Amino acid sequence: MTDTKKIEKILISVEKPARYTGGELNSYTKDKKDINLRFLFAFPDVYEIGMSHLGMHILYNMLNEEEDVWCERVFAPWTDMEEELRNKDLELFAIESWDSIKDFDIIGFTLQYEMSYTNILNMLNLGKIPIKSKDRNDSDPLIIAGGPCSYNPEPLHEFIDLFVIGEGEEVTIEISNLLKSMKKNGSYTKDKFLKEASKIEGIYIPSFYDEKYKENGLISERVAIEDDVKSIIKKRIIKDLNNSFYPHKTIVPYIETVHDRVIVEIFRGCTRGCRFCQAGMIYRPVREKDKETIIKQGQALLENTGHEEISLSSLSSGDYSDIDSLVIELLDRYEKDNINVALPSLRMDSLSDELINRIQSVRKSSITFAPEAGTQRMRDIINKNISEEEITGKLKELFDLGWSSVKLYFMIGLPGEEKDDVLGIKELAYKIKDLFFKRPKEEIRGNFKLTTSVSCFVPKAFTPFQWEAQNDIEEFYDKINLLKNNIKDKKITYNYHEPERSYLEGVFARGDRKLSKVLETAWKKGCKFDGWDDKFKFNEWLEAFSDTNIDPDFYTVRKRDFDEILPWDFIDSGVKKEFLIKEKMKSKNEDVTSDCKILCHNCGVNTGIMKGSCYESNS
Repeated sequence: MTDTKKIEKILISVEKPARYTGGELNSYTKDKKDINLRFLFAFPDVYEIGMSHLGMHILYNMLNEEEDVWCERVFAPWTDMEEELRNKDLELFAIESWDSIKDFDIIGFTLQYEMSYTNILNMLNLGKIPIKSKDRNDSDPLIIAGGPCSYNPEPLHEFIDLFVIGEGEEVTIEISNLLKSMKKNGSYTKDKFLKEASKIEGIYIPSFYDEKYKENGLISERVAIEDDVKSIIKKRIIKDLNNSFYPHKTIVPYIETVHDRVIVEIFRGCTRGCRFCQAGMIYRPVREKDKETIIKQGQALLENTGHEEISLSSLSSGDYSDIDSLVIELLDRYEKDNINVALPSLRMDSLSDELINRIQSVRKSSITFAPEAGTQRMRDIINKNISEEEITGKLKELFDLGWSSVKLYFMIGLPGEEKDDVLGIKELAYKIKDLFFKRPKEEIRGNFKLTTSVSCFVPKAFTPFQWEAQNDIEEFYDKINLLKNNIKDKKITYNYHEPERSYLEGVFARGDRKLSKVLETAWKKGCKFDGWDDKFKFNEWLEAFSDTNIDPDFYTVRKRDFDEILPWDFIDSGVKKEFLIKEKMKSKNEDVTSDCKILCHNCGVNTGIMKGSCYESNS
């Protein structure tokens, strides 16, 4: 048990005590004597980021609606809190009960981005839990993980007992029920549990498999070292979002978080087919909620939280089949109460005139779009399916309606990119500025501001670009500086991401099992919070690669052949490899693929399960 008096003393010494105190509105407190399973949702970054994660709110409330389950939360403690914990010999604790994280039955990490991996090791160590699965026994918590990064789980294979591949609502309950049942009848051992859990669809037990390598470092084969385990792990999906669990309340933090608002998920998946986008592939098929379900869920969350904004969440909110009607009905309901309706993840070609005219009466703050590339050639290569005329035409409409602040997001280092394509980012930004100021003076409203942000492209698993080489750091900086030297207009702000972090992200995004020793070595050198500029220690990472005799370029700047065994090939994401190869070849020819809603007669919103050339349905 954690010494609560010691915790109270150290809380006055840290920067933001509310990160660790718990007790927020709508959080759960239960009597431990009534509990048969203690589940700890672990977010490997700070509280403010983790509390803005929708998946945490879904699983937290879903598990806590089980009478004999208590789900609590833990976040990566900031460096000041870590120092206090280590100096006072205290263990990392859950923020509901303040019990040590090692007192739980299951600790479930969400893997949202590769740069959080060292925090996972650090959190386990702070809880005095062995970081490696092989060193943990039956009295230790089971360490499980899920989320988008679990689609290539191999760099974490030594540390995680069980991975969830796909959507977690149903499978998390199945895992919990299995553990409760085994503990109740006295049959639980870690090994027996993992063997039984491996029979559940979507569950991957890394210790049940081994990888063999060729002399050139490529995978030669993948073998099962346990009897009767699956060679292919099929992802889990929720088929009916209308009837799946969704919380009617969410926790209201005491401190400001990244997103202080009600979030209502309106659909999952995407039919656009952008070739760089992992989420657009792994979250297929498209499944929508009914408009009535969305409105009912939004109303309950507003009533139970007191938030003053409702955000419609999806990969591309404007692609919801009845978006105009949904937004207008929400505005009719909430305008009088000054409750804002937010539409993140918008595409320019999904904004109808009716929708623009309605939302412009509510707000004229910054409008954000992601052309991704500066030239039409590059947009065709990545299958962005939007023309320059559509971009400028839609922005002209918005300028005429009073918007004056624009944020544009681009990527550099995309496959096939040339110097003119990079400069195309500058050219497009200048055209948009001219579009604003070349209108009649009496029509110009607001103080124009254009922010152009550039990130470094990282190829991801299960995309058509998973076989592509990534630019090296020098190539990225050449392109960054090319834009820096050419964007000279004071009305245009130019931002860019540091290539070193993108380089490291690329290593782990497509890495294999050999990287686990790099990860452990880097953590021991003090690497943590690698996603934070002031905490990122690139030199220590390079030392870790050197110490383990692993060349990071092997995972980044090297192209892969179609017949190469990829570390994630044992996962069935639903999207056929043949489709990805076809899309890769089309990108080389600068050919586009139309929206799947146009191509597939049986897909998406009508049936709830996509069927067609890309997706292998399990319905």
